[in-house]
Amino acid sequence: MRPHRTAVAVASLSLLLTTAIGLAFPLVVRFLMDAAFVTRSLENLNSIAIGLLILFAIKGVFNFLEVYLLGATGERVIADLRTRLFSKLLDLSPGFFTERSSGELTSRLTSDCSTLQAVLSHQVAELFRQVLYLVGGLTLLAALHPQLMVTTAAVAPLVVLIALSFGRFLRRKSTEVQDRIADANAVAEEALSQIPIVQSFVRERWEADRYGSRIQASLRAALSRAWARGLFFGVLAFVAFGGIVIVLWQGGRLVLAGQITAGELVSFLLYAVQVAAAITALASLWGAYQQAQGAARRVFDLLDEEPEIADPPSPVLVPEAAIPEIEFRDVWFRYGPDEPWALQGVQARLRPGEVVALVGPSGAGKSTLASLLLRFWDPTRGVIAWSTRDIREVALGDLRGAIGLVPQEPTLFSGTIRENIAYGRSGATAAEIEQAARAAHADEFIERLPEGFDTLVGERGVRLSGGQRQRLAIARVVLKEPRILILDEATSSLDTESERLVEEALASLMAGRTTLIIAHRLRTVQRADRLLVLDGGRVVEEGPHDELLLRDGLYARLYRGQLIFEPAV
Repeated sequence: MRPHRTAVAVASLSLLLTTAIGLAFPLVVRFLMDAAFVTRSLENLNSIAIGLLILFAIKGVFNFLEVYLLGATGERVIADLRTRLFSKLLDLSPGFFTERSSGELTSRLTSDCSTLQAVLSHQVAELFRQVLYLVGGLTLLAALHPQLMVTTAAVAPLVVLIALSFGRFLRRKSTEVQDRIADANAVAEEALSQIPIVQSFVRERWEADRYGSRIQASLRAALSRAWARGLFFGVLAFVAFGGIVIVLWQGGRLVLAGQITAGELVSFLLYAVQVAAAITALASLWGAYQQAQGAARRVFDLLDEEPEIADPPSPVLVPEAAIPEIEFRDVWFRYGPDEPWALQGVQARLRPGEVVALVGPSGAGKSTLASLLLRFWDPTRGVIAWSTRDIREVALGDLRGAIGLVPQEPTLFSGTIRENIAYGRSGATAAEIEQAARAAHADEFIERLPEGFDTLVGERGVRLSGGQRQRLAIARVVLKEPRILILDEATSSLDTESERLVEEALASLMAGRTTLIIAHRLRTVQRADRLLVLDGGRVVEEGPHDELLLRDGLYARLYRGQLIFEPAV
């Protein structure tokens, strides 16, 4: 809240003034009652009543300032927190997301932050208000009615003891509720994001039951928390207001004995009610604090998360125009300490402007090698060099900004075609976007759409065919103008004619660039300068297509096996 300290200071001053008026109210009532029942002065009665109206008018103005400023500040703080949290998530390494579901992370962005929002917008102010009422009320009681003060003060330690005993239990229950809600959100997000698969396998009822079971688990945790909160406040209400009954009894005896007036008793009663209400409210806020603490821990755990892949302390500047040479030097990698090796001692070199294809059976390590080049992970052992410098010495933005990736399954965002292509380079002009679309041969289907480049593609591009999505993904990379290309079977979703056109576009795009092709359909890599054949995480063969066929090794067997099912065209 530090950036908003001016608004917080004004709101705090308003809170002090409204609380001071609230504390003055019982004193004024005392004089009002005595004017009516003791001195029987109509003039004093009228003056006091008018004074009360003026006090409450002033209190209303400062109440508005306090509530508005703290509410607005709370909204801004949570908006900042959500932005920081989302930015933090974007900076975390891909390995982090393999261990966390997107539904759980979304829950932290939404429900956990909403819990904190309630604390900042209302409960912080209420905490200070009730502390002031408690301290001010006890002080005035001690000054005005020392005899009755002893009885009232005896209740406070008992309430504090109850609050402390229930606090930790409520915090555990609240954290459990948030965790169960996150589990339910994860199930819902997974099912909704894969709705075609769910419906094609007629698994709607199964998914509904799976979600329902998670909701029931969260309900059981919430009911347990509600039971604890109910018991907590029930005991507190009895203790606090039971103390008021005792004070009333004692005060009544003092009035009958002529030691205090009726007005003094009423003012004391109002102060006692204020003190009891403050104690009860503080206990309630303590329970809310325990609940918010669980949410805060989940949020700040993410904010404190250190990415495994980060920029070096002093990044090496790389020449913008230079096409780098990439070298893998004895690269070993596995995804976890207990996982098998995905790569084992890979030695390979990608010369500037060279087209190199990675081939091999499924699970050989082809995509892993490309992911290491993008620094989605770092090698467990060994070095990947960028023009002789370890890529870990290069700023992530420079490294990834120089690499263009066209994945096998293209990913689009739920905006327009223009926005999806422009994702490749911020600030691109309309002419540059349209030129990139032509280069990827996407313009021919875009022009047939009713709204052209302004057509909405739907979430993940569901309104477009697989081939159309692929061409937009290629156009996005064309616009980026990278120095290194990674093509993960970039033409696999295209029909024969579109594949021919896109291959022509890619051939033009690859000119003057270092290109790494991850190949599953082996007939698409015959024109690569070199092929690296991987098996079990090792490079077992290397050379041009024709030479590898003559060796009659693994590549030749894979190639002949594919020709049985997919004859060359």
